[in-house]
Amino acid sequence: MATVKKKIKTIRVDADKCNGCRGCEIICSAFHAEPKYSSINPARSRIRVISHRLKDIWLPVFAGEYAPSECAGRDIYVIDGKEYDECGFCRAACPSRDLFKEPDSGLPLKCDMCEGEEKPLCVTWCLNDVLKYEEREAEVEEEEKKPEELEIGLESLADKYGLPKLVDAVARMSKKG
Repeated sequence: MATVKKKIKTIRVDADKCNGCRGCEIICSAFHAEPKYSSINPARSRIRVISHRLKDIWLPVFAGEYAPSECAGRDIYVIDGKEYDECGFCRAACPSRDLFKEPDSGLPLKCDMCEGEEKPLCVTWCLNDVLKYEEREAEVEEEEKKPEELEIGLESLADKYGLPKLVDAVARMSKKG
């Protein structure tokens, strides 16, 4: 497989600086509203602040790839004297939790780095410099074609309702059209 130069975009998270203001969730949900900025619903945000107020834990986590099954990881990590559940670090939309799923449809959400903007708006709106946007070039192996958003959504619906029900629903919809 050939290697190509690719611009790698990342957001570095300094969780020790996070105070749980959730400004990142608000701007993300507003940016992704239809039409843009027409509503605020943090349940539609592609970033979530996982918190445990009594232990003073605030951990921003970004939505990642869809996972069709639950993982077995339930380990606890201790960082600077604070305990973190392994699920708290996970970026996947999976069957074991409602995190990173569109609240109306249940379809998985994924961070798109506010595509079309100079940098992700969560970084711009973060008042405590918890989130830092970074770009670097790296040589990576040429990627195989990834499934499109529609395919991921259909796979998620098939996992939830079963393929026969999904096929029946599509057939009924095509007869209406």
